[in-house]
Amino acid sequence: MGERLRILITGFGPFPGAPHNPTMPLVDRLLRLRRPAFDDVERSSHIFHVTYATVDRELPQLVEKSRPHALLMFGLATRTPYLRVETRARNAVTTTWPDADGARTGKGSIAGGACAMTFGPHTAKLLRAALATGIDARASRDAGAYLCNYLSWRAIEATRRSNGPRLAAFIHIPPLPRDGMPRPGRISLEQLVDAGEAMLAELARLARRTAQTGC
Repeated sequence: MGERLRILITGFGPFPGAPHNPTMPLVDRLLRLRRPAFDDVERSSHIFHVTYATVDRELPQLVEKSRPHALLMFGLATRTPYLRVETRARNAVTTTWPDADGARTGKGSIAGGACAMTFGPHTAKLLRAALATGIDARASRDAGAYLCNYLSWRAIEATRRSNGPRLAAFIHIPPLPRDGMPRPGRISLEQLVDAGEAMLAELARLARRTAQTGC
């Protein structure tokens, strides 16, 4: 590559039912990591306000400004005790639950009658990277029907444009104790940082190869 590899790392802010979103400290920690593996990686970060309008407005702006080669996105799965590597985005959006500004969508799909879109085979490699750290991580085919799935859909769309990122991945993380203290049987922030670092390094490796080969 004739230029530095650029990776955009994103999380979400609070939303109804989740006043504390652990993706925020996780993204911050991953941005501040100092490792030789990331010496040639230009990392940027962004925390989305949890609304559909925000995603539609800010994701294109971020892609245009940062021109990332890859997107590594995190979201909170409030009822899942393990880490989930999402493999696809469904053409579904809830009409029941409002976003953080109280807005609801009036239809149950994102793009008419379109089928689900997959992130690609690289998600299996990210899952293996996470598992190698010892964390409980699993592949998922259902990112829900809320903002995490919606951002996943828009990100996959971005990867299919000529000027967009080549790779994108969405990772659901479990809730963390509000006091930050480890709990038996529950995933800690430190474990998430370790798994996030491993996935970030693997995504960087894959993005380098994609940029070099053009495919």
